[in-house]
This record gives sequence, C-alpha cells and structure tokens, in this order.
Amino acid sequence: MESLAIEIGETAHALRRAFGRRAAALGVTGAQWKVLFKLARAPGLRQVELAEMLDVEPITLSRIVDRLAEAGLVERAADPADRRAWRLHLTPKAQPLVEKLRELAEQLFAEAFAGMSPAELDAMRNSLGKIRENLCTGPAVPKAANE
Repeated sequence: MESLAIEIGETAHALRRAFGRRAAALGVTGAQWKVLFKLARAPGLRQVELAEMLDVEPITLSRIVDRLAEAGLVERAADPADRRAWRLHLTPKAQPLVEKLRELAEQLFAEAFAGMSPAELDAMRNSLGKIRENLCTGPAVPKAANE
C-alpha cells in the first residue's frame, strides 16, 4: 500500500511540474498559476482562505498576490465583514491568461491520459474520490505542539 501512495504523490508531482514548465512559457510561475486557477473557480476568497487551500503560509501567499497585483492580474478588495481582511478577485486582464492556461491544461491532460478508456478514467476518478473521502472523514488528528 505504501508504494501506491508514493506513486499517487509522484504522479501528482509530475503533473504539476509538467504544467509548470508549460505555464512558464506564458511568464507564470507554478505558485502564480495555482492562485489564478483557484480564484477563477472561487472569486472573492479571503487571502487566509486561499493560503489554507494552497497549503502555504499567509505571508507567502501575500507575496505571490503582490506580484500578481503588480502585473494587473489580481486585485484586492476590502472585506466588508472584516476590515482587516482582503478579498481577492481576478481582473479582466487575467481572463485571457487563465484561458490560455486552461488550454495548456487540457492539452497536458490529453497527453497524460492518452490510451486510457473512459471506463478506466471513471474508475480512477471514483477511486481517488473514495481516498479523499476516507481521509476527510477519518479520525481527528491532534495538532503538532508548534501549531
């Protein structure tokens, strides 16, 4: 079982790296395209929520967002419910870039999953979904002493 978990992780890593190489041709770093994709799917996220989703420290995300804002791709808006928080949105300038990144992703997925039948892909999707479900509903794990 351990080797299967390692293979899943290595496959996810290979997909991210392959996409990152392609995105670099558009001038976007791996961290930046992750932010752009998340905000395209869920506009108006608070920075702290996005940092948690991406599993990065809030200060790290703040620096990434700073660069994207400087490039005119992301804007911060004050959160009306919490004056200390920012809500993040893609700008209209970001839309064409996000579309190009989506096209790159579609090409990559077509290459990565070539030769697999729809039934195989559905079985994989179901299996991965079950794994996530098992992990999300498993027993609570105590936090580390330094958290």
